[in-house]
This record gives sequence, C-alpha cells and structure tokens, in this order.
Amino acid sequence: MVEEGEQSVTLDLLREKMVDFANERGWGQFHSPRNLLLAMVVEVGELSEIFQWKGEVARGLPDWKDEERIHLGEELSDVLLYLVQLSDTCGIDLGKAALRKIQLNAQKYPPNPCNNLSEKTEEEAAAARADGDDDSAVVAGSG
Repeated sequence: MVEEGEQSVTLDLLREKMVDFANERGWGQFHSPRNLLLAMVVEVGELSEIFQWKGEVARGLPDWKDEERIHLGEELSDVLLYLVQLSDTCGIDLGKAALRKIQLNAQKYPPNPCNNLSEKTEEEAAAARADGDDDSAVVAGSG
C-alpha cells in the first residue's frame, strides 16, 4: 500500500491501480465508457450534496469539521478515479489532454489586467457588472 509521502501520485499510478483493482474483481468487463461516465456522474452528485445547503464556502474550508473534510476528500477521489478510468478506457492521455486544454484556454482568454477584479474597487466591479462587462463569470478551465 502506498503511504502518503512515499511516492508521488501521478495519473499513471492512479490508472494502474484502478486497472489492477477492477481486474482483481472481474469488473473490467463492465467498464464501458458509458458505464464509467454514468458512475462518475453519480459521484459528482454525491460531491454536490456535500455543498448543497452550505451556501458560499470560504477557501480552505476553515469552518469545516475534520469528518467533513475527510468525506469531501473521499467524494473528490471517487470523481477523480472514475475520470482516470474513463479517459483510460477511451484511450485519452488525460495529463496531455489537460495540458493542451490549458494552452487552448490561455489563447482563448489572454490575460487582461483591466479585467482583474482583485485590482478593482468594489464600486468599479459593480459598475462593470451593471454594464455587462464583467468577465469574472468566465470560470477557469471552462470553454
């Protein structure tokens, strides 16, 4: 068993461990892209439930109990592991695809110091939103 700090966790390591896990149980036959995607969607739903009634949550989750953090880590891991399995089953190198997507997003959304809300006053940000010029709605990685 890999203990924290023993070795770096890579997508390849996770992929290998999940292939072994599924093969040891004879589950590989059921791991079609569709089935893996649907299973991942279920896990995303479980992840969403954690946040459902919490309202806005501060970065770093300072008000969360240890049990809540552990549960969140488990659900995030479920989503990640299904995503790794899905990409492997589809023959997609997830790491390379993610790096390519970051490059595409950098081209699509070049830095613009004028849109940096952290440098705007609250009044300027509100005025930009009122004028429909608010680019803060663009979520990193979307597109």
